This record gives sequence, structure tokens and C-alpha cells, in this order.
Amino acid sequence: MSERPVHAVVAPPGGGLADRIRLALGGEGPAVLPLDPGLPGPALRAVLAELRPTHVVTPEGTRAYPGGVAAAPGTAVIIATSGSTGTPKGVELSAAALIASAEASLRRLGARPGERWLCCLPPSHVSGLQVLVRSVLSGTEPLIHERFSPAAVAASGADHVSLVPTQLRRLLDHGAGLSRFRTVLLGGAAAPPDLVRQAGTRVVTTYGMSETCGGCVYDGVPLDGVEAAIGPGGRVRIRGPVLFSGYRLGTAPSNLEGGWYVTTDVGEFRDGRLLVLGRADDVINTGGRKVAAGPVAGVLTRHPAVRDAVVMGRPHPEWGEEVVAVVVPADPAAPPTLGELRAAVKETLPGYAAPRALEVLDGFPLLANGKHDLVAIRRTIFGFAGMKDES
Repeated sequence: MSERPVHAVVAPPGGGLADRIRLALGGEGPAVLPLDPGLPGPALRAVLAELRPTHVVTPEGTRAYPGGVAAAPGTAVIIATSGSTGTPKGVELSAAALIASAEASLRRLGARPGERWLCCLPPSHVSGLQVLVRSVLSGTEPLIHERFSPAAVAASGADHVSLVPTQLRRLLDHGAGLSRFRTVLLGGAAAPPDLVRQAGTRVVTTYGMSETCGGCVYDGVPLDGVEAAIGPGGRVRIRGPVLFSGYRLGTAPSNLEGGWYVTTDVGEFRDGRLLVLGRADDVINTGGRKVAAGPVAGVLTRHPAVRDAVVMGRPHPEWGEEVVAVVVPADPAAPPTLGELRAAVKETLPGYAAPRALEVLDGFPLLANGKHDLVAIRRTIFGFAGMKDES
């Protein structure tokens, strides 16, 4: 078999996705491109047009996608991610890489066969997907919650769960103890130290990205078989069997150098553990969801009450970062409201991309090349110009 069909699954995670992943890992089914069924129509069409699956699967059935392109036979899963540009990329993950990642994770955690995993993260993101893969290797059916509810999570009976900091904080605020879980994997965004301390020893912080099959560094220590290093410019580099195969249809450079994946993060080692200091691009990590600032700013600048706009991430105790719209109004006497701008963004982008705060300036400082001086803007708005936290 020289090619493999690609099924874009646009359905709730409880609709048989785990079975499709199992077949994809075993080579008996098509490659799976899981997509969020809640995506607005324009965003969904953009992803499909860019990644060109051979078929689209919805609760209504399976249909061929015009102009679809098959995948290489080794590709089991494709994760759609917007990265720093907002243009959809398809991260191709082989069965071998996904299994290597899941097996190393289960070994590190001491997870035993038959133990149940709770999936309350979107499987269209690698963190949620890996919960399904770990379940397959554990010989169990995953417990799937399509909506996050602290009470439901606490009563799930699962042995292991993967959360983002926002969910963990809500769980603790609900008064739910973590003693019923053997492990709480925490990733997707920077974890405030006070949150980790409050949660206790069952929490394991993770670092990784779609290109590394998700978390590959636990509590600052790479998983077995994975290497982490600091390269030129302080960039974090990852090497090992968990790396992706490439980007679907060449939608982006691979950032692979001599077997190392060069991340967009900068970091350092302290006491033998990797410490991620921030991102080198403009992706905002809010509640475990990645928001590319550029497309959001593009929507804002098209609003009739906005003359110019930039979008930035500001540290937030619950969300990790919050999306902040910084705008120059078209009419200084009638600036736009936050509600108006949020509504405009939600028309074409996912709801989590909508700004949660609004700052209004008379004008933007510019660099010599005419671009926005983002450092000066950040200093003006936030009182600092440093990098955003990320893990």
C-alpha cells in the first residue's frame, strides 16, 4: 500500500474516535485528522482546504472531499495547528512515534494495564489525542467528557487525567481533591507555581508540542529515549522517537536540523531540569489553547470602529495568558467596546481567540521599518517588555 486515505473527523470525541485511533495505530484504518466540531464554518473550511483530506466524517456520515490527497502509509494521525502564522498546518504523526510517546509516558508514570484515563481535552489537540492513545495501549476504553465539569471530573472514577492549568484551578476551586487520581498530567500552558503547590504531588507538569507527540518532558526531565538541549539563541531542541514525520503537503518548514526539532521556545537547564522561559513567536497560550495573534488582529482591524490593532498575551493567574486587544480607534470620541470586538472575532475564529481585555491608545510607536514596535507597546500597556511565560 503506497498511500493512505485521510479521514477528517468532525464529530464529538465520544462518537467512535477512540476506535478510529486504534485502527489507525494498527494500520488497519485510514489516517485520522481530528477536527473540533465547534469550529465556525469559515475556520473549518480553511482547515479542510489547506490540509485536503480524502474524506470528511461527520455524525451524518462519510463523504469524499474534492481534491483530497492521501497520506504516506506511515502516517496515523494528523493534528491541525495554526502555529505562529494562523495558516493551518498539518502535523503528521506516525504510529511508531505516537506509540513511543505513550509507552514512555506510561512507564514514567508507573501506569498499569487496565487503569482508566479520562479525556476532557479536545482530541483535535495533541494532549487530548494522547489520552486516547494511552488508553489504547492500556487496554481500556477512555472515559470521555465532551464538556469540562469539575463535579463530573471528580466523580469520574478515572485513574489518570490530563488537564490544562485552567481546568486544574477550576477543579481545586470546586473543592474537589485529587486523591482519587493516581496522576494528573498538567500541560498546554504555563503552570503558575502556586497552582502546582496547591495541587500537590500527584501533579506532573509536562512540556511538548504537536511536533513531539505532545508532552515529552515531565517535570523538567525528558522521557526515556527523548533528548532535550539548548541550541543557538537559547532555543529548546528535542530529539528522539517521538518526533513528527513532517508537515502535511509541505505547509511549513520542518524546523528539523540534524535530527533535532528546533522549537519556538527558549529555555535553559537548572539543576539538570529543563526550564522553559518563553516563546520566540507571537502565539498566545490561553487556557491550553493556542491563539495566533495575527489573524485576531486582522479581524479587529476590519472593524469599522478600529483604525489599527495589535494582539498580545498578558500573564493571567487562571488562563496562563489572556488575549488582549490593543487598538487605535477610528474615532477617538467613540472607541469600540470589548463586547463588540469579541463578537467580531467569534464570527470567523474560535471563541477562545476572542480578546478578554481591551486597551485603547492614541497611536502605535513604530520601528524604523514601519512595523509596530511591539516591545514599546507592551511596555506602555503592561509595564514590562519581557517574554511571555510558557511551558
